Amino acid sequence: MENGNSKIVRFFVTVMMVLPAISNAADPNHQTAGRTSQAHTVVTIIGDQFFINGQPTYKGRIWRGCKIEGLLMNARLVQGIFDDLNPATVHRWAYSETEPWDPERNTREFLVAMPQWRSHGLLCAVLNLQGGSPEGYSVEQPWHNSAISPDGSLRPDYMRRLKSIIDRADELGMVIMLGIFYFGQDQRLQGEEAVRRAVVNTVDWVADQGYRNVLIEIANECDNRAYDHDIIRPERVNELIQLAQDRSKQQDHPLAVSVSFNGGSVPTPNVVRSADYILMHGNGVRSPQRMAQMIQTVRQMKEYTPKPIVINEDDSPWRYPEQGLDEEGNNFVICIANYASWGYFDFRQAGEGFDEGFQSVPVNWQISSQRKRAFFKLLADITGHGTNSSSSP
Repeated sequence: MENGNSKIVRFFVTVMMVLPAISNAADPNHQTAGRTSQAHTVVTIIGDQFFINGQPTYKGRIWRGCKIEGLLMNARLVQGIFDDLNPATVHRWAYSETEPWDPERNTREFLVAMPQWRSHGLLCAVLNLQGGSPEGYSVEQPWHNSAISPDGSLRPDYMRRLKSIIDRADELGMVIMLGIFYFGQDQRLQGEEAVRRAVVNTVDWVADQGYRNVLIEIANECDNRAYDHDIIRPERVNELIQLAQDRSKQQDHPLAVSVSFNGGSVPTPNVVRSADYILMHGNGVRSPQRMAQMIQTVRQMKEYTPKPIVINEDDSPWRYPEQGLDEEGNNFVICIANYASWGYFDFRQAGEGFDEGFQSVPVNWQISSQRKRAFFKLLADITGHGTNSSSSP
């Protein structure tokens, strides 16, 4: 899957970037005590804006007349802690015929790439304890990728890898949007109590680590019909939002909590009312004007009070040639024109190689393909993080 040139580039970048400044963060085996007094990055929400360390993100930034200050540009990078516990499917993710799948390598290479993403203006990485389809989109999902055990407890190996990523994000001034459930894996939990226990355990883990740079996403696309547990679906998912909010306050560690919906779907009133920020997806939305309508619809709902609107998954600008990842006519641009944050979702299509996609496993976490470069170029332009610019978070 990985050609010789890709190997050389990856090796060179790894050697150049894994320096003492990141040696602890880049080691998934490195253990750090609770970091309540050591946190470098604190994310907060005031009205419809995100703040980092008391300052609005992208402070003062205007792009083509659009206000960028207060937005949270993000990318769906959910495979950062991926593993497959199913011995019948783990061979699918081999790096090559001679290099088997290695979850520790995957996380190490994720850590190496993070400073490059940050230098282009990316402030948020979207992760999930149950990942996402390692094929991009899948009908059947027989693999077993879950940081959550059937009883709702958290697997130490997954959480160790997650810790190394959040630690590095904290050092870089980045935010982690941490999802808990994914519809391809939620069936592994043994009943509703295990689902609730997983939420409580996740909140407690974040609080115990002292992380202030974490946002919670209860579930990815809660309106997906594949979810086995009713409490994760739109009609009742607000119960889990409230559970996470209440638990974090009990821990004296308030966390902002939300849940996302399928591409093109508008969140339900109960979620708009209870969530601390609003999550939507742009997958399948061919017309950027439809994205604008979705954003406007949320703001017009009687349940809505000023809070950020974030698209944290959207593949449309690269899947549909009529959009493209330039400065005109795509979902990214129309979202920021309507003061909504936007998130890049990229996977490997049939016939593409190792360098493509951030969701398909095994992942090349570097900015290694034409469309990755196109996204990060536009991102840097919008946020003012070009190579010759000096910009605040």
